[in-house]
Amino acid sequence: MTIRLPGVVGELRTYVPRTEPLAPTAGAPFTSRTVFSAAHVVADPYADTTPDSPAAVDWDATLAFRRHLWSHGLGVAEAMDTAQRGMGLDWAGAAELIRRSAAEAKAVGGRIACGVGTDQIAGGTPAEVRAAYEEQLALVEESEAQAILMASRALAAAAAGPEDYLEVYGHLLRQATEPVILHWLGPMFDPALEGYWGSSDLDAATDTFLEVIAAHPDKVDGIKVSLLDARREIELRRRLPQGVRCYTGDDFNYPELIAGDEKGFSHALLGIFDPLGPLAAQAVRVLDTGDVKGFRELLDPTVDLSRHLFQPPTRFYKTGVVFLAWLAGHQEHFTMVGGLQSARSLPHLAKAYELADGLGLFPKPELAEARMKTLLSLYGVSQ
Repeated sequence: MTIRLPGVVGELRTYVPRTEPLAPTAGAPFTSRTVFSAAHVVADPYADTTPDSPAAVDWDATLAFRRHLWSHGLGVAEAMDTAQRGMGLDWAGAAELIRRSAAEAKAVGGRIACGVGTDQIAGGTPAEVRAAYEEQLALVEESEAQAILMASRALAAAAAGPEDYLEVYGHLLRQATEPVILHWLGPMFDPALEGYWGSSDLDAATDTFLEVIAAHPDKVDGIKVSLLDARREIELRRRLPQGVRCYTGDDFNYPELIAGDEKGFSHALLGIFDPLGPLAAQAVRVLDTGDVKGFRELLDPTVDLSRHLFQPPTRFYKTGVVFLAWLAGHQEHFTMVGGLQSARSLPHLAKAYELADGLGLFPKPELAEARMKTLLSLYGVSQ
């Protein structure tokens, strides 16, 4: 069987799909790294909504996907940007997602950490931003999930300088009941976060970030760094206080960062582990045995797919993630919250299919092929 796929300049090429998937199986809990997958939400395709309406979520399919990730030993990072926070999923929807996922995690024994942000307000003073953070932190703690303090668009707009970040984060860390994960999300993921930590100079911003951590090391489990700069992440993790973890959020360089070097390594909290879940889990279990070479042999070939999904505009990577979930059979449709399924082109999606199929990511390659052909026909590409 073959399939005709469009290229970037409109040409059609013939691709021969893979016939056998990889078959990773569930195994023992990880011992060498802590690994979270940021998980997407599944939209309700039958809801009569518009892109600017409140999100309509298919809760059964959304929770089933989280059980899929937990079954392979991955932790779930909930209500993060992968779940379209600030891009279709508002705070009311995120709060419901946190409650439901935290309850499901408790029921199945899965690990979960949830995003705490300020998206219930459009703007305000630093004090108002702090109050918004407090509201969300209280809900996450009441749900008995670990908190991830996400970067705030409202704080980026309201802060006059580094001192406002020090005050807001210091207050939140003092009142947190358990150690949290601090998330530094770069402007390539969200342009509204330019100049976070009080400066567009990343060296100065890093100093402020480290000052926040150094003042409250007992309240910081770790940091998630999403700057797509491996060198900077390595330098930053070497400056962390003892006991504070670095969770890579670098979807371009994750194999080398997780593998580490003679001075340390990164744990992981990655959006790309949504489509890579079973394969990523298999690779980490190989790393648990001390086999760095085997780990890299499994995970290095996935980087081309990740770089493709996260290419600029990087914030639209969610479209590729949900597209692959549909092809893999984790959901019955390619519909997204906010209509974001339209955010990537047909050639982009075709390349994502080809790369994912080449990795053996589809449990049923024939299903992925059939669904890809259905999408192509909607765009007028005959087979």
